[in-house]
Amino acid sequence: MDVSKTKTSFYRRLYVAYLIDSGLASNVPALTEATGMPRRTAQDTIAALADLDILCEFEQEDGARNHAGRYRIRDWGAIDRRWIEGNLQRIKAVLEYP
Repeated sequence: MDVSKTKTSFYRRLYVAYLIDSGLASNVPALTEATGMPRRTAQDTIAALADLDILCEFEQEDGARNHAGRYRIRDWGAIDRRWIEGNLQRIKAVLEYP
């Protein structure tokens, strides 16, 4: 399947936001485990969610050290989360994620 870098980048951001919002992977180690993407890619993808007006915030665990906590999606902006749910198989196939 020949897919543009723009589309794979867009789909990666949507999928990461979905994983965070659904609670399936709400921190970097869980994202790397769920997707197989490198740690740096996961970190960069989370940072790039703001480019899509997806508001993602990190919540530090009370009393935890070394940035222990989880990410939460506060606002999806113009993105329709239901579209992502309805197209998960296609998104995962384009990204070649399990």
